[in-house]
Amino acid sequence: MANSIPAAVKVVGTPGPAGRSSPEGSQVLSKKKLQDLVREIDPNEQLDEDVEEMLLQIADDFIESVVTAACQLARHRKSNTLEVKDVQLHLERQWNMWIPGYGSDEIRPFKKACTTEAHKQRMALIRKTTKK
Repeated sequence: MANSIPAAVKVVGTPGPAGRSSPEGSQVLSKKKLQDLVREIDPNEQLDEDVEEMLLQIADDFIESVVTAACQLARHRKSNTLEVKDVQLHLERQWNMWIPGYGSDEIRPFKKACTTEAHKQRMALIRKTTKK
């Protein structure tokens, strides 16, 4: 599976033909929007240029990874169409995120099994014996 993104889906911010990222105008989160968000949280806070660039890059990487994983889920269901439920499933399972207004009865909350005290003790014993 060389390219996990269907041809019909173009991810914003992915490298173009020459390996360069798309221009800033196609980013989902612009510097202006980021600065507005920071001002909402703390009106006195000012981000350094490097910090802004890093946060924008992290946002782009996050969006790209979510879309890629959601496309894989769509392919798994034998579909060429990326649907909201694919993105929703990935965000819920991998990031423990629920997007308000996009709730569905189809997708139930998924919780990883918590480790019991007995399991913790067994793991501690295993670690202790492997250190020797």
